[in-house]
Amino acid sequence: MNGRDIRAVILAGGRGTRFWPLGREARPKQFLRIAGPDPMLLDTVRRLRPLVPPRRMTLVADAAQTKKARELLPRLGREAFLVEPEARNTAPALMLATARIWLEDPDAVVAVLPADHLIRDKIRFRRVLGAAAEAAAREDALVVFGIPPTYPATGFGYIRHDRSKGRRIGGVVFYPAEAFKEKPNLALADEYLASGDYAWNSGMFVWRAGVFAAKLERYAPECVPAWNAMIEALRSGSAAKLRAAFASAPALSIDYALMEKARGILVADGDFGWSDVGAWSTLLEIWPRDKRGNAARGETLALDASGCLVWNPGRLTALVGVRDLIVVDAGDALLVCDAAMDQRVKEIVEGLKKRKKYRKYV
Repeated sequence: MNGRDIRAVILAGGRGTRFWPLGREARPKQFLRIAGPDPMLLDTVRRLRPLVPPRRMTLVADAAQTKKARELLPRLGREAFLVEPEARNTAPALMLATARIWLEDPDAVVAVLPADHLIRDKIRFRRVLGAAAEAAAREDALVVFGIPPTYPATGFGYIRHDRSKGRRIGGVVFYPAEAFKEKPNLALADEYLASGDYAWNSGMFVWRAGVFAAKLERYAPECVPAWNAMIEALRSGSAAKLRAAFASAPALSIDYALMEKARGILVADGDFGWSDVGAWSTLLEIWPRDKRGNAARGETLALDASGCLVWNPGRLTALVGVRDLIVVDAGDALLVCDAAMDQRVKEIVEGLKKRKKYRKYV
């Protein structure tokens, strides 16, 4: 990849409501130290080096999260931070970020990365990312990292791809994508796993800026007026025009807006120890566990307890005769949850928003 213009677009606008009460509107998941000693956003930026230098990074978030990100990442220049005028999902955010890069260099390779994912094997990740950038630079293709499934997950979207037609680029094999699938029920997820032709959709993409524009025009024409308006607004430097252009974009994920419709998509195996860290229970696979499968941050004494996760730094937690519990003490709020139900934590947040006296906990 010597000489290639690789840009990283880091999506840092997630809310992380499933990590309440530790995660709040003012402190979403990407700013938490839950998957390692550092905030997840900082770890995301660090793992990109030396493949992508800081001057080639763009961080996309709203104004409040951008302010926090600047404090966390003082070495990134001011131009690295692209403020979303409003929250409208990933398609408008990625259209805006790619449009800005397109104006500078239509042949630039754009690597889209969420700010709040865990990658255990950073060396392998950079190797695959470099190869994906090479594939995007050579071909008129959109590249996606497909995570080899390890169990019949119902919480991820899937990508069907033809593993009999793989071809090697930059030392990594790429497969033609055949279809993007919605989150399946358990029976269908079992079928996907057994077939060997499906991968989890990681939400990590690589494309050339000009190819992205061409794919929008061909497969997502409803997005083109907003794309053109963004280009015009960026050229003019008008904040008002940019807000209007952004507001005119369909409020969709990039999967719905483009990836599910487009042809010419390549899939690379994301075999680098990926986790989306999507809910408290996922930390049971990340944190060290005792012989009974308990994982804890903070002193914990467990008697006849198993499969529990505890966040209570600075205090002792005692567990007696309980199974598969999540216990999170955030100081002003306490969560006790069945580990199998932790996806519903976001419902707690929605309930708090509806009650004025509880909004301070959101």
